[in-house]
Amino acid sequence: MRIVLLGAPGSGKGTQSKLLIEKYKIPQMSTGDLLRAAVAAGTELGRKAKAAMDAGQLVSDDVVLGMIQERLGKPDAKGGFILDGFPRNIPQAQALDAMLARMGQPLQLALLVDVDTEVLMKRLTGRRTCSNASCGAIYNIYFSAPKAPGKCDKCGSSLSHRSDDNENTVRSRLQVYEQQTSPLVSYYKAQGKLRTVRGTGSVTEIFKNITDIIEVQMRPLAAAMSAANAAAAAKGGATPAKPAKAKPAAKPAAKPAAKPAAKKPAAKKPAAKKPAAKKAKPAAKKKAAPKPKKKAVKKAAPKKAKKAAPKKKKAATKAKKKK
Repeated sequence: MRIVLLGAPGSGKGTQSKLLIEKYKIPQMSTGDLLRAAVAAGTELGRKAKAAMDAGQLVSDDVVLGMIQERLGKPDAKGGFILDGFPRNIPQAQALDAMLARMGQPLQLALLVDVDTEVLMKRLTGRRTCSNASCGAIYNIYFSAPKAPGKCDKCGSSLSHRSDDNENTVRSRLQVYEQQTSPLVSYYKAQGKLRTVRGTGSVTEIFKNITDIIEVQMRPLAAAMSAANAAAAAKGGATPAKPAKAKPAAKPAAKPAAKPAAKKPAAKKPAAKKPAAKKAKPAAKKKAAPKPKKKAVKKAAPKKAKKAAPKKKKAATKAKKKK
């Protein structure tokens, strides 16, 4: 299960992330925690991060990407992870998607914890954190104040107030979020991975709404995706011996065989017309044959003339007798 948590500073996504870790036994990757640890250690990246946070700005991409890539490469992240506070803008989201695609572990859920701005102001300016790193309990003087002011109810350690939790810095941070990070909602919505939960009410109520989304919507989808990936991997293993490729070759062979068969009947039709034309020509010659008969009739005319000649002789003898 691979999840990215979205929400403005003070939305409570960090608290919900810890609860998800306990329930699903997957690591949280909070860039905020990693950067604060670097600030406390005084590293070069820590100094850069501190300057940005004190000014109410977001930490630069090169600092965040370097840390997140290293963290994702650890063995405990192979079974899934929860990203909190990263990505914070579209270029980071695109870089994260590309990196996870290369690792074969794309994000499955982008969960938005939605809270109104005025509520966020009280949450951030009134936030107090236990100074004991092993405890890390979080309180709020407006919503969940400790029993003893300035003391942790769990371990008794003193409570600290982050320097970037003053009102001016908080408003600046929220403005930056709206300008740069809010577009991620549309980015993940377009991918079909976005789910939204209201971040108001008790921590338990919010967490139940989140787990309902995961159990009802995302876990079945994750199982289906895992099955699809396994099937794709199985097909990929069988690719060297691809007998199925012979089937497409057989189809083209059958088509050419059918075409010549259709052409042969077409050739017989013109062949029948040609003999008909030849028969017509001889018929014309036979009609011309009677012409010699007419000549024969002309030749017979002289014979009749010869027969008529004796008649004239007989007439001449009769005339002589009368005389």
